[in-house]
Amino acid sequence: MKNIDHLVMGIDPGVSGAIAILNRQGGYVDCIKCNSTEDDLCDFIDRYVEGVVFCIQEAVHSMPKQGVASSFKFGQSDGLLWGMVGYACIRRERITPAKWQGELQCRTKGDKNVSKRRAQELFPQVKITHAIADALLIAEYARRVAKSRGIL
Repeated sequence: MKNIDHLVMGIDPGVSGAIAILNRQGGYVDCIKCNSTEDDLCDFIDRYVEGVVFCIQEAVHSMPKQGVASSFKFGQSDGLLWGMVGYACIRRERITPAKWQGELQCRTKGDKNVSKRRAQELFPQVKITHAIADALLIAEYARRVAKSRGIL
């Protein structure tokens, strides 16, 4: 997408997650759910590759009581997204949920409604769903980190 620069990306990997794009002022630009096709995810990243200056992807791990097949699928999704962003030559980092949730004052302790409410506070113009809430908050965290480092 031409004429859009200084964007940040937040990724909440997994089939129930999303990728969110914000501008340097913290305004919502776009979002896509991670349960989209691989081609759609590639197209989404490619659409913004020239403008995204920084990306943070949530650092994930297998969960207790999660089955082997679902853990494997979750890991594949995480690795696919990490690789796509790296291939696009976008500066990227991983962050633990505790770190971004602490910074944005939305420690969920397993209650996804906490992050959904916080995302709605920060992005009142966006219809917030559980699928996109964390990605938006991770993107906001990425924006703050990028500003503090002089990337934005």
